[in-house]
Amino acid sequence: MEILYLICSVFSTLLASLALSLLLPFRVLLRRCFSPRASSSSLNEATTLYQGTVWHERRRPVQHSFRYQVRYALFDLDRGTHAPPDHYSADEARQITHTTGPVLLLTVPPSVGYEQNPLSVYYCYDVEGSTRHLKKCIAEVTNSPWGERVSFVFNPHSDQVAKALHVSPFMDMHGNWNIKTSDPGDKLTVAISVLHPQLGNYFNATLKAKKVRSSSLGSDHALFFWLMPHKVAVWIYWHALQLWWKKVGFVQHPRYASPTYKEEALIRDQKLQCCGANAMGLSADDVPQNRQFRWRDAKWPWS
Repeated sequence: MEILYLICSVFSTLLASLALSLLLPFRVLLRRCFSPRASSSSLNEATTLYQGTVWHERRRPVQHSFRYQVRYALFDLDRGTHAPPDHYSADEARQITHTTGPVLLLTVPPSVGYEQNPLSVYYCYDVEGSTRHLKKCIAEVTNSPWGERVSFVFNPHSDQVAKALHVSPFMDMHGNWNIKTSDPGDKLTVAISVLHPQLGNYFNATLKAKKVRSSSLGSDHALFFWLMPHKVAVWIYWHALQLWWKKVGFVQHPRYASPTYKEEALIRDQKLQCCGANAMGLSADDVPQNRQFRWRDAKWPWS
């Protein structure tokens, strides 16, 4: 039943995206003709575009690596209403991180009716006088094909978080995520590695991107991100197929084998918070005392 649903979902998404893609030039033309100039200016001021490369490397139990080009948007959640739905608002992010300044959201926006976003990052700032500094971040991790999500607070300079989501059917739930990100400017970097009790540091994923000067794009961000989520999905499923071909063991979703995996992740993360600061050279103030783990369950028919 689940496989049949996945096949039907793929075909329905293809048909919907094809229809919306054919309509996209007309929508862009109408927007250029009738949208107020002030609206376009507001959109550009509230959104920064980035283009770069995502790189994945798995070292064990087999060697497997790949890279692909990706485009991201950085939304200023306080300056516009153009951020994609199904994410935190600026006030919600500030409440979760106990910050007082601006909130920026790095994400891949939906395109022609489809969304595929393995990782979104909220950059939460504090303001002191006329300056601001990046204090905390929120990671929002979504898995495929289940559409489950977990979000948690982390220290952007360097942090270690208990793995709290079944991201891939070729990875178990053991181990921790090492995560860090730069303050987004002309360039940005997000790096994640998986530290496993048996396999060691066996997986790395890195996003490196540069700011795109959007003056030539006007308000046509829909063209800039055309089919970007679809390309991400193709890479996810294509490389899952390659791992299966290389005979990497398939890991069943933990809700069947260990229904309490969320509680277990919380316990492991509490131990990290108690013991991990000294090991990583962090002060107690740098380690979030409450990760604010929040899960979103799978939708039908995966639930």
